[in-house]
Amino acid sequence: MPQALDICIRGSGIVGRTLALLLARERLRVGLVEQPAVTPPSADVRAYALNRASRELLESVRAWPEDESAATPVTHMQVWGDRGSELNFDAAPLGAPALTWIVDVPVLEAQLAEAVRYQPQIEVLSASAPAKLTVVCEGRASSTRAEFGVDVDITPYPQHALATRLHCDKPHGGVARQWFAQGEILAFLPLGGAQGNSVAVVWSVPAERAAQLQQLEPAAFCEEIGRASHQTLGPLSLISQRKTWPLQKAQARQWSGRSAGGAWVLAGDAAHNVHPLAGQGLNLGLADAAELTRVLHGREYWRGVDDEKLLRRYERSRKAGMLALDMGMDGLQLLFAREGQAWSALRNWGLQGVERSGWLKHWLAQKAMNF
Repeated sequence: MPQALDICIRGSGIVGRTLALLLARERLRVGLVEQPAVTPPSADVRAYALNRASRELLESVRAWPEDESAATPVTHMQVWGDRGSELNFDAAPLGAPALTWIVDVPVLEAQLAEAVRYQPQIEVLSASAPAKLTVVCEGRASSTRAEFGVDVDITPYPQHALATRLHCDKPHGGVARQWFAQGEILAFLPLGGAQGNSVAVVWSVPAERAAQLQQLEPAAFCEEIGRASHQTLGPLSLISQRKTWPLQKAQARQWSGRSAGGAWVLAGDAAHNVHPLAGQGLNLGLADAAELTRVLHGREYWRGVDDEKLLRRYERSRKAGMLALDMGMDGLQLLFAREGQAWSALRNWGLQGVERSGWLKHWLAQKAMNF
């Protein structure tokens, strides 16, 4: 007779697989429900900026990509405003090997899948199974969250994100670059190692413009993005498809509870979404996994993994951690995504002030690295 599961994780993305590996290390019997494959499969253009805490977490479960070309260290970051203002961050003064790492999503997912395959405490499932605790990691459109009757507060942003990948004539040099202009936010994230010639693009633009950019011929699109990036990396060529999606801030009102099938908690994008402006989305999901593991590891001996008081500890801790980021992202989005002379002057004054501040710039860099 099969052994009963302690925990069933619904969702086999990066957060779900990482959590499964962490909980299996706690000698818990874990079921991991694989999400159905997308048909037909399409090339994945995603790349994530992961901070030091996320790297250490993935290293602890032996899932960090060993090849530097799949986890490019960002040693410098440049931010430009629309009136010539500029802000620079460097890893060296902070005594760190990198400000962040840009990780190729398909490679990371493959590393995690391989680690799961060799973990005997994890049972990979095609459908949900009874367990003392269900953890929902299905992403922003989670069907299980809806099944549990959880309300979500959603604030749509007026922009869509466009993501793609480009080959650049000049090496990126391990530099992440970001431009703020006329209500648009364009980011180039370095790929392929420290001296690579490709970048992942995330471009936040009004919905109508996103549709227009999506329909442009590749050559015309590269001309457009070349102008927006001031030809910083020379001539550009498109090396992937383009994908767009609406941007939003969202947070579930309740992150833990009990249904007829037992206790449950939310983690990752099923619990919260943030603007990609600060590149913290996956870091937050991995922080959820780390905190839930910490809470379960430190539980009193008489408490089971489904103890409601225990799960509320996790919920309170992560909601508190999200509060400051939510406020900061709302402020940044308001400041940098608005058009008009007054907004332009204000954001450029802010960038120049931070660049000259010294201590504030140092503090901001440390917070981003260790969030």
